[in-house]
Amino acid sequence: MLYVKNVPGWERALRIVMGLIGIAFAAMNWPADALAVAVGLMGAMLALTGLVGFCPMCAMVGRKLDKGR
Repeated sequence: MLYVKNVPGWERALRIVMGLIGIAFAAMNWPADALAVAVGLMGAMLALTGLVGFCPMCAMVGRKLDKGR
């Protein structure tokens, strides 16, 4: 594995759900507003980090997954 997971399970589930909500919002409002594009991109990134279990921004600030839990 090229990366170490740094997102706990409960947060991964939350990121996936929120990402899908953002993508759904973007799909419903796509041609109308530039905000829909931004929300769609953020939703896609949230869902992707939830699926993979690794967040580059969390890694940059030094967040590590507590293996003791």
